Amino acid sequence: MRAKDSARLGAIRLLQAAIKQREVDERIELNDIDVIAAIEKMLKQRRDSITAYESANRHDLADVEKFEVSVLQTYLPQQLNDAEVLAILEKVVVDTAASGIKDMSKVMAAIKPLVVGRADMGKISGLIKTRLA
Repeated sequence: MRAKDSARLGAIRLLQAAIKQREVDERIELNDIDVIAAIEKMLKQRRDSITAYESANRHDLADVEKFEVSVLQTYLPQQLNDAEVLAILEKVVVDTAASGIKDMSKVMAAIKPLVVGRADMGKISGLIKTRLA
């Protein structure tokens, strides 16, 4: 607020409002994992909006959404690189004794708590499919 950065302040206020709304709706106080999930949900919404705006040639609106994505990403934990994700995936596959694509849900359930907020679950899903295929 003191820096008069209204765009950044607006993005932060949107995040606070989303967190508060979820707390009021569910009548709970969110823990860190729930807050990270809320941030990830907002990021997914922003990325979908960026795609829609760019397909409609509304680059001005897409730029606003891109800025909000950059602000929201600063509140997520350090992202895992590909090597770290693959190492975690291999460990989970061995631990769960997954042998084929039919075990994908078992692997997803085991890996999700290990990478929540630190990796894109869509990307991990694709890696699991290729690993188990």
